[in-house]
Order: sequence, then structure tokens, then C-alpha cells
Amino acid sequence: MTERIEVIQGDITRQTVDAIVNAANTTLLGGGGVDGAIHAAAGPELLAACRTLEGCATGEAKITRGYRLSAPWVIHTVGPIWRGGGHDEDVLLARCYQNCFLLAVRHEITTIAFPAISTGVYRFPLERAAIIAVKETRRFLESRLAMRKVVFVCFNGATLDGYRKVLAERPQGKAS
Repeated sequence: MTERIEVIQGDITRQTVDAIVNAANTTLLGGGGVDGAIHAAAGPELLAACRTLEGCATGEAKITRGYRLSAPWVIHTVGPIWRGGGHDEDVLLARCYQNCFLLAVRHEITTIAFPAISTGVYRFPLERAAIIAVKETRRFLESRLAMRKVVFVCFNGATLDGYRKVLAERPQGKAS
């Protein structure tokens, strides 16, 4: 299964996959960071499509075409804002991954790239976010052989190191 998970440092808008995931805000109308970069690279058609979606709740996901991106699909998900860990942040972040994977199955997506959802301006602790991302991805890949590749695209070296560290750890509950 680990051969189906890749961690790289790079620009998510340049990934050659079936879908890239946008760490969006609840309006889906663009913003900063990954969200702004995806909207800029995809062109104004993405914003027009997002206007028809009427926003997205935290933990949920919605899908649009990729327009000017090399990826034909963009899955938009809204991660939780970190408020100390006592406001269901872990559950909401896990739901982001679960709902992205559900949309991937519905649209027969076999390769997908994720950013480090909620770890930027939403301040979710990196290691905690990486643990959730990797756990949900492993859980999904156990039962979905059609998903050929999941790529975690890290914006900087610290994020890359954090995801690599978590990915290298043995999954909890598994025998050696």
C-alpha cells in the first residue's frame, strides 16, 4: 500500500493526476495559499463553477472541473480552523479526507493529490494533521484497489519532513 502513497515537495497546481484537492474556505470563492494558487492556475471558469456550489461546510467536499489545470478535476474541501483541539478539529479534518475519497470513487478518479489541509493559515498542528491524513489514506486504500496513487504535495521542506516522518511510521494496530 505504501507504494501507492507518495510525498513530494512542489506546486499542487502542476501535478499530473486525475484530481487535485483544494484546501478551500467555506465560500469556495478563492482565498490565499493553496486556494488562491488553484483558482489563479485554473482560470476564471473555476470561480464561476464554484459560485454555483453555494459554499461548502467544514469537513465536507465538493467537486468541479479543473479547467486550465492539468488535472481534470478539483475537489474542494474545507478543513477546520485549529482552536486548541477541543472543538472536533480532528474529526472534521478526517471527514475532509473521507469526503474527498468518496467523491474520487464517484467520479472514477484513480490518482489524487492533496495539500496539507488546514496546516497553513488555519494553524492545525502539522504532525497531528499528517497523522490524520496518512491514517485516512491508508484506511481508504485498504479497500479501494482502483485508487492507483495518492500524492501529498508539500509546499515547503518542513511540511515534507513532517509527512515523510508520519508515513514512515508503522500503522497503529498492525502486526509487524
